[in-house]
Amino acid sequence: MGFSIHTRAMRRLLSVIAHIICFGVGTAQAQPYPSRPITIVVALPAGGAVDALARIIAEPMRSILGEPIIIENLGGAGGTLAVGRVVRSAPDGYTLGLGTVVNM
Repeated sequence: MGFSIHTRAMRRLLSVIAHIICFGVGTAQAQPYPSRPITIVVALPAGGAVDALARIIAEPMRSILGEPIIIENLGGAGGTLAVGRVVRSAPDGYTLGLGTVVNM
């Protein structure tokens, strides 16, 4: 009871594909992060406690990362506007959201 020719061919093909995936893929070079300014979107208007917290957090981030940190206050609609802005941004780590539990 041996394998049919079709089964053997399929196994060989899968083995070749697995080897190509494992050994044939080159390594990707990591890009330095950050390479441009980071934006913190605050879900409340300027001048409040969350805005102050964002600015307190931004200062050490700026010195450690070596890039500007932009605070963008986007109050309104119960935080929905700010959350929408963060969700629609590219998933690259350059746009962060900050708000309260109610906003998020």
